[in-house]
Amino acid sequence: MPPIAPTRRRAILAAAASAAAGLASPPPARAQSGEWPTRTVRAIVPWPPGGSTDILVRIYCERLQAMLGQTFVVENRPGAGGNIGIEATAKAAPDGYTLGIAAVSHLVINRYLYSRLPYDPERDFTPVALAWELPNVAVVPAEHNPSRTLREFIAWAKAKRGGITYASPGIGTTPHLSGALLAARAGYEATHVPFRGAAQAIPVMLKGEVDFALDNLASYMGVIREGKMRALAVTSAARFPMLPDVPTMAEAGVPDFVVTSWQGFVFPAGTPRPIVDKLNAALKTLAEDPAMQRRFLETGAQIAWSTPEALAERAARERPMWQEAVRISGARAD
Repeated sequence: MPPIAPTRRRAILAAAASAAAGLASPPPARAQSGEWPTRTVRAIVPWPPGGSTDILVRIYCERLQAMLGQTFVVENRPGAGGNIGIEATAKAAPDGYTLGIAAVSHLVINRYLYSRLPYDPERDFTPVALAWELPNVAVVPAEHNPSRTLREFIAWAKAKRGGITYASPGIGTTPHLSGALLAARAGYEATHVPFRGAAQAIPVMLKGEVDFALDNLASYMGVIREGKMRALAVTSAARFPMLPDVPTMAEAGVPDFVVTSWQGFVFPAGTPRPIVDKLNAALKTLAEDPAMQRRFLETGAQIAWSTPEALAERAARERPMWQEAVRISGARAD
């Protein structure tokens, strides 16, 4: 093989140096946004594996992976009422490769429960879209309570000496605050009985030891279908499709009581808008998919979608209601 000419050698070395520099430098803006994703996306779930949030995010990730051609992997970061996981999202690099799921508690309620948060709900996130809503359902144990409507239950609760007891999956949760808010508006006395989750609360209620719950429908769907719990009303704006005979709170006689446990996808603040828009469009496609709609309804949730701006606006709109609920309940999480 003939020797390489000096000029040719210099050209090869220059090309190699240029290629190495390209590998060491950040990808161009187009690769960061227009071609996103080019590698694995981490989805942080601030709750333990196996819960409703974890299950629903995994359903999303499965479909997003097929649509966008890259792996979406769930990372569970539970603890401190979800604050550990959502803080990890806030502090991640804003490059589109760390996605978070933020609940109404993270974006609205926790600011009233905690004296100090490790993140700023308004400044530390880039909203992407609403993901789903979980309506709460007013339930009583069928064998231990005569009430068949919410009006009958309120009358029964007012007449009960010493007031009623109501269960929730923990202090400061939307079921706790919803229960306190309903008692205040309806005018009956109520004592909160916190549990570590609906799985612990339901057996106690079925024994007749706790009177009532206004908890996430997903947790109670099974016992409602079995006839062990009687559903009196749902807190969504419209009737839940899988329980068409159960009225809304307004239809049951309590107006202005649309209280749902919603969650939305967020990126760390500063994530490029083209990445946000690409994911938002994919989420819109999934929300319009009848198969996805059915999968969510079967779990007791309703898949949802919004623009990034509408997600931020919803959080702002609900602050007065949740601030009132925290004040009425007296809940503190410090």
